[in-house]
Amino acid sequence: MFKDNLASQFSPEKNLSKYLESIRRFPILTKEEESALAFRWSSYEDRDACERIITSHLRLAASIALKYKGYGLPMAELISEGNLGMMHAIKKFDPQRGFRFSTYAIWWIKASIQEYILRSWSLVKLGTTAAQKKLFFNIRKIKAQIHAFEEGDLSHVHVKEIAKRLQVTENDVIHMNRRLSSEDQSLNVPILNDDKGEYEWQDILKAEGINQEDRLSEKEQQEFYKYLTRDALDSLSERERYILVQRRLTSPPTVLRILSLELGVSRERIRQIEVRAFEKLSKTARNLFAEAKIPNPLLGNKLGGGAQIIV
Repeated sequence: MFKDNLASQFSPEKNLSKYLESIRRFPILTKEEESALAFRWSSYEDRDACERIITSHLRLAASIALKYKGYGLPMAELISEGNLGMMHAIKKFDPQRGFRFSTYAIWWIKASIQEYILRSWSLVKLGTTAAQKKLFFNIRKIKAQIHAFEEGDLSHVHVKEIAKRLQVTENDVIHMNRRLSSEDQSLNVPILNDDKGEYEWQDILKAEGINQEDRLSEKEQQEFYKYLTRDALDSLSERERYILVQRRLTSPPTVLRILSLELGVSRERIRQIEVRAFEKLSKTARNLFAEAKIPNPLLGNKLGGGAQIIV
């Protein structure tokens, strides 16, 4: 009940522009302040501590929601869903693990927004497999990366490249591109009207580039992944770890012939050790990410409650 009241208290649905302006007034917590507040909340259910953590991260939820502005849904609703995801995150956050709340909450925020978009975006049911969800949320980004700016259908080369990157069929790419292309909106579409005048999409767009808050969150995520990856690699024997690093984590990968000569075994034996080591690493990584209660971005783990994050 407390979290429901908190969510409604900081809802952007009544006046989005005033909401975006008001959340900037909440101070960003230092690591020490956040740790102390998180301990008070997790140990004593201190509501004031919980509220201070949530309000200091409202900008994070809004920032993430703005990245999903191209799906034709009201921005206020996307932000509200992000806030609900953050409420779930604070409920399960364990400060004793040593990482910041933003590192953990970002996955719940994204998952909540993405599930809402998939439920609301179209009356025609979208595919629900992890690969189809990944295609839905990443096709526009990859089109920009490969300069696929054709109007209408994509060229065969671009379809093939996108299908390869996202590991989906070429037909899936064609159909998803047609659906999304038909829903693209002008930046001049009105989104709200208040006492300060009418606002359009372009009025609330983020400036290009990563801001300081996103940069810090991204750095914390990378450090956390490195920490878990090191733990997973420690589960391998010295030879398994060396072969896996040379074959999977080195660019370009070391060829089997060179490793065969170096270690004095056959190429087939090197290949067998590589496959076995990767399977062992994957299993350990799944367990570590599940224990930390965050999704594994490489393996598509599910969040608690059935929400699934697509990165």
